[in-house]
Amino acid sequence: MMVLVSYDVATVDRAGRARLRKVAKTCLDYGQRVQNSVFECMVDPAQWVELREKLLSIFDEEEDSLRFYFLGSKWDRRVEHHGTKKTPNLERDTLVI
Repeated sequence: MMVLVSYDVATVDRAGRARLRKVAKTCLDYGQRVQNSVFECMVDPAQWVELREKLLSIFDEEEDSLRFYFLGSKWDRRVEHHGTKKTPNLERDTLVI
């Protein structure tokens, strides 16, 4: 299933900047960045539970926010992109690492 993860992490201090890096790195482990603080993550149910728990353990509920949008398995019908920064389709395109 496709899950869109967006976040806003307060970076006024060193701890906030560290949280921001950890959130971004965790999201990169499960998906691809499509905007500065937005990731598309193609995950199965077990991976989703793992990703969610990791992110919730990193962020500070008093200062940061996390949002998860569940686009499901037919996500490509729900996403329309215009402009620069086109990203590969996580299901169809081959990624070379």
